[in-house]
Amino acid sequence: MAKEPCTPGPQESRLAAYLNGLAEAAGHADRVEPVKSYCRGLLLPGERKSVEPMAARLAPGNVRRMHQSLHHVVADAPWSDEELLARVRGSVLPVMESQGPVCAWIVDDTGFVKKGKHSVGVTRQYCGQVGKQENCRVAVSLSIATEAASLPIAWRLYLPEEWAKDGERRKQAGVPEGIGFQTKPSIALDQIRSALVVGVRKAPVLADAAYGNDSKFREGITQAGLRYIVGIQGTTTVWPPGKQPLSKKKWLGKGRPPTLLRRRKNHSAVAVKQLACSLPSCDWKTVAWREGTKQKLQSRFASVRVRPAHRDYWQSKPHPEEWLLIEWPAGEPEPTKYWLSTLPADVRLTHLVKRAKHRWIIERDYEELKQELGLGHFEGRGWRGFHHHGTLCIAAYGFLVAERSRFSPSARVGQLHLSIPRIPAHFEPRGAPDKSRTA
Repeated sequence: MAKEPCTPGPQESRLAAYLNGLAEAAGHADRVEPVKSYCRGLLLPGERKSVEPMAARLAPGNVRRMHQSLHHVVADAPWSDEELLARVRGSVLPVMESQGPVCAWIVDDTGFVKKGKHSVGVTRQYCGQVGKQENCRVAVSLSIATEAASLPIAWRLYLPEEWAKDGERRKQAGVPEGIGFQTKPSIALDQIRSALVVGVRKAPVLADAAYGNDSKFREGITQAGLRYIVGIQGTTTVWPPGKQPLSKKKWLGKGRPPTLLRRRKNHSAVAVKQLACSLPSCDWKTVAWREGTKQKLQSRFASVRVRPAHRDYWQSKPHPEEWLLIEWPAGEPEPTKYWLSTLPADVRLTHLVKRAKHRWIIERDYEELKQELGLGHFEGRGWRGFHHHGTLCIAAYGFLVAERSRFSPSARVGQLHLSIPRIPAHFEPRGAPDKSRTA
């Protein structure tokens, strides 16, 4: 194990300066050192990033006192997650932008498998972590991305309707009174609006079909003054190129004048899958969007101008035209992915594809946040603790993003030049496997 150096190295000094800036957002002076210690504990090597094992790594000579300090600051202390995340954004975003401008805002959510029913937000629902319905909780995030890096800037637990209506469980978990049931797209829209209020540089919003299928989500992005490229399902209906709903009926002078658009049996919208399968072969182009680990990633794409058709028969004007982007890989029996986009009408297919596919970058974020920084390791049940832990994980991740952008593209947990105290030889955190047992 490395010995603690007499003087801190350059990376240690940068971390100290970074954490000093963040800790001011904790408010009370008694929280400053615990916040800094918690972030540092997340960045040190170790399989488990819950309070007890982090306390042992940080203060092997006084584990109990460090445990109490870390537990209080994450589970009980009333500091603002929003203010601390704003400090992270203010420190890290300028470094990211030094390598290139913000090119996308990315909406996503991530699930955490969790047993029982008393931990805040836990219910049986779809969990992306395991790809099926599971007992879990889910958090919605908004990230900002350049071509090379990305950073979550907003983070909120999705509170299922059964939780929102259960006063007793809300009280036990400390759910704030102002938090009611919201769909995930609604939470994401609130995050987007908040980012606009604080002046985050505008960029197109990217999201998968879980959000893009929601027409109110798409409309909310447009009303906020942003463009989007969002996934949709193949059953989504649109008006093909050059077509739109019929205009209102002619008024005959009696009753209220007609105002609504019309459809007919031989004049109706079509599913995007049906439209995609009807396109001629000359419309499909092979496009590469980035370098993979072994070769360029490429596939076949087509794009056409369409009008969304969702309930336009209750409107007096048709929806504006936008792009329908379709992916149909060679060898597949049918198209595999669809997107709607409000990028300009003169955008090139290659740019449309590259931007739609840029959502992959936050998959890397979540992988590292979960596997290296312990995003899912919080063991408490409360609303405050869940959000504080997530915020501090993002803060620690922000330091890694800044290091990669400025000095070391390979900076990762376990590869940082930080002093590491020696852990007691016989220390075993709760939950560690029993080594006395045989297989």
